[in-house]
Amino acid sequence: MKYPLSINRQINIPYLLKIGNGKIAKIGRYMFDKDMLEIAVFWGEGMPQILGKTFYKGLKEYKIKISHEQTVDSIAIEDITKTAFSLPSTTKAIIGIGGGKALDFAKYAAYLLKLPYISVPTSTSNDGFCSPSSSLTVAGERKSIKSSIPYGVVVDLDVVNSSPIIFLYSGVGDMFSKVSALWDWKQAALKGLEKYNDFASMLSYNSLDLLYIRHSNDITSPQFQRSLVNSLLYSGIAMEIAGTSRPASGSEHLISHALDKISAHPQMHGLQVGVASYLCARLQNNDAADDLRDILQKVGFFDFVAKNPLNKQDFLNALKIAPQIKDNYYTILSEPKSYKNAVKLIEKDEILQKIIKD
Repeated sequence: MKYPLSINRQINIPYLLKIGNGKIAKIGRYMFDKDMLEIAVFWGEGMPQILGKTFYKGLKEYKIKISHEQTVDSIAIEDITKTAFSLPSTTKAIIGIGGGKALDFAKYAAYLLKLPYISVPTSTSNDGFCSPSSSLTVAGERKSIKSSIPYGVVVDLDVVNSSPIIFLYSGVGDMFSKVSALWDWKQAALKGLEKYNDFASMLSYNSLDLLYIRHSNDITSPQFQRSLVNSLLYSGIAMEIAGTSRPASGSEHLISHALDKISAHPQMHGLQVGVASYLCARLQNNDAADDLRDILQKVGFFDFVAKNPLNKQDFLNALKIAPQIKDNYYTILSEPKSYKNAVKLIEKDEILQKIIKD
């Protein structure tokens, strides 16, 4: 069957890429090397107190000026727009340091102003630090908004290693969602509903190989964490190549978005996505479902989630509304018997019984 024609287009990839130990202290040098001598900085909550001394010392050494600085407490698109267009015209680049909110705020501000954006994630909870979109609130509702892939990514593995372990497990869950997402994308293309990009798909699959093949099973080890960062980075680039989130987001993300809407206490994004990905891979009769199960067992993902399982009734309700989260968006959940089959799996699968409970 023919896929809808996909035309070649220009893509962006990070020009500055630094992953290693002690990188926060070197950001000043990186900015100096790229002639970005005046910057705006957006921090995640608590980050200036933790990382500020090291960061400022590096800037001072290379005489980098800060034109604007703030701690992010809102991701409302209206607030970001107002802040972006109030930045001094002398600003040469925008840096986001912290978790998702700070990075998304800085990324979208840079996109509006057509300035280079430097992403400095302090954890590996998801692949958003290198994605071409921002998760913002529009009229009070969370939406994924087109942005630009970062000009630069700086990951200090010392900082990642010191983050709570829940962030690492969340990153693992988000990373392995590619198993179900790529299946959904391929099937949507076969039905003539989506454009398919072989290279983006290959890159997304290869990002999984970095963890399948090169990791240790110890999620706290430097080797695992470096591989996880690399894998999440490749995932973001795959989305840029495809011009869509399809290489990294499918049925499992719809379920997580639904949980965010209806649950009184939604869990971290990557944890929800990882659980949903395992369920959806089973629904898909996905060839990689057993591999997904084995790797998540080896790294302790299922055991970690089982300590605070997802609420079963919330999950069932999310399954009902998930297919309507995005219009004209085919996934395995679009199939008529998907809900009924999902309920059966939740009742019978030993792993799902432990991680989705009343």
